[in-house]
This record gives sequence, structure tokens and C-alpha cells, in this order.
Amino acid sequence: MKNTAMPYLIIFAFGIVAIFFMSFIGLNNMDEIAAEKEGGGDKAEEQVAASPEDTYKQSCIACHGDQYQGAVGPALTGTGDRHSKEELVDILTNGTANGMPGGLVAGQEDAMAEWLMTLK
Repeated sequence: MKNTAMPYLIIFAFGIVAIFFMSFIGLNNMDEIAAEKEGGGDKAEEQVAASPEDTYKQSCIACHGDQYQGAVGPALTGTGDRHSKEELVDILTNGTANGMPGGLVAGQEDAMAEWLMTLK
């Protein structure tokens, strides 16, 4: 008669070996992980978009559309006619009550506001 439990026992044994192997890898990386938590170690630097257009493609296109026509968010064409640069910087920094979150273009608010003023 064929032993049907044997494949399950083999899978179980491989699973236990894999758990031990991965725990040893974690122990070897423990010092590196601790250094990163304390602020040391290698930090991945955030890439800043090269231009407001690139920032728009990364952070804004989903809500404002590929041609600035609006989708979930309002159309951005003519924004410079409706808002001052200071108002745009405030909107980009703090968001709006209608659902736009603030901080999507952190550090680039001024450049983004100037670019939005030029959209016709």
C-alpha cells in the first residue's frame, strides 16, 4: 500500500529548514537594520522630479487628467486666472476641503505654482 503522508512530511521538513535558514539571514542583517533605525547606515534618497511637468505626471495626473482637463479633481487649465500664486502654493501645501491632500509636491510648491499659472 502506498504511503500518502510522505509528500506532506517532505514539504513539512523543507518548510522547517527554510524557516531556520531565513532566521539566520535575519540575524546576519540585524546590525544593519539597527543602524538604519538609529539614523545611520545607507539611506535611500528620495528622487525629486526634474520639472513641474514630471511632478505632475507622478503625483497629479490620476486626478486632474492627462491633458489637465480634470477627472476626479478639477481642470487645471486657466488656474492662473482663478488663483494667485500664493493661493496655489497654499493649496499645494495644505490641500483643499474638497479632497485634495496637501504635500503631494513637497519642496516644489513654488515651482509647481508658477507652472500652473502658465496653463491655458
